[in-house]
Amino acid sequence: MNLEYFIAKRLITAKDYKSSISAPIIKIAISAIAIGIIMMLVSVATGIGLQQKIREKVSAFNGQIIISNFDNNNSEVTLVPICKKQDFYPNFKSVPEVSHIQAIASKAGIIRTENAFEGIVFKGVGDDYDWNNIKEYLVEGRVPDLSKDITQEVVISRFLANRLNLKVGDSFNTFFVKEEQGKMPNIRRFNISGIFNSGFQDFDATFIIGDIRHIQRINKWSSDQVGAFEVFVKDFKTIKETGNKIYEQTSSGLDTKTIVEKYSYIFDWLQLFDFNIIVILAVMILVATINMVVALLVLILERTQMIGILKSLGASNWTVRKVFLYNAFYLIVRGLFWGNLIGISILLIQQQFGVIPLNPENYYVNQAPVYLNWGYVILLNLLTVTICFLVLLIPSYIITKISPVKAIRFD
Repeated sequence: MNLEYFIAKRLITAKDYKSSISAPIIKIAISAIAIGIIMMLVSVATGIGLQQKIREKVSAFNGQIIISNFDNNNSEVTLVPICKKQDFYPNFKSVPEVSHIQAIASKAGIIRTENAFEGIVFKGVGDDYDWNNIKEYLVEGRVPDLSKDITQEVVISRFLANRLNLKVGDSFNTFFVKEEQGKMPNIRRFNISGIFNSGFQDFDATFIIGDIRHIQRINKWSSDQVGAFEVFVKDFKTIKETGNKIYEQTSSGLDTKTIVEKYSYIFDWLQLFDFNIIVILAVMILVATINMVVALLVLILERTQMIGILKSLGASNWTVRKVFLYNAFYLIVRGLFWGNLIGISILLIQQQFGVIPLNPENYYVNQAPVYLNWGYVILLNLLTVTICFLVLLIPSYIITKISPVKAIRFD
């Protein structure tokens, strides 16, 4: 073993191959490993990050499971109210996977200013609303205070604020159309307490969030009537199973729908990222493996005489093969070192400073999100090392076919 280690160390010494014909091939192999791990780290981190960020945004503005009346026909606007006096509210004890439940109601309206108007959906929320989901996207001001009497404070998106030329502290009129034909619309004057920017065009161009009691008064509902319930689960991976449990625990007049079903076009698009990540991983590992195979073959051919000498001294085929495999392993580790150093640095810079922007109209986020987890970093490195090392066993088999007599005479 000491002899093998000495020979392997001699093989991988820079002085030994710096001026040899294998030097460019070895550098290319190391670079291929480094570039491959960089691409794999970036693709996995940004792919998973994008999936999580979009999922969080959709959940923040809609909940993860929506309980509503069947008669609402999946409309964004509440038509038929639900009584708050339900067995599952305010605590869904029969389904332990539920982490939070909140009552909401929504109504279509038109914001009118002196110079512009915009159609919106007013989302009414109560004191059970979890504002922590929205605060992440709050860029100015604060959330409304719903702990006291009915308030005129609302939060609107930066998109709507810019189109209507409004800012924090401004007031505006909103017209709500009544369901009865021929009736004059209800007018409410709201004050902007905060401005959010989710980067999700579907939500930013539509929703303003305020006190649910406005909708209850406009619709002539009692204080116990709401439009729907938004449910949050402890583990999003089990949302389908949890949705089925919730459906079974609610009355026949209520419908439940997960955001995966409601926004299927978004989540179907997100699933494509899993396929893209797998393709990138396969291609990068294939390229790295091919380059390592070429480098190993060049090293074997370049040191044919040394192989012959070792065999003539009594070294077995496997002993000589291990010498070259040690060498290849060193090159792989060297490439992984530089690849991890550069790749993780890029991800940390993006995570902290967001230097790579994205078009929110296409990707629903303003910048490339990063999910950095040491678990998958280690897994990617182990996967690369294992596959490359196993594949390199094949070209190292050539050593068994080299005759010591012919090798020593080889020039």
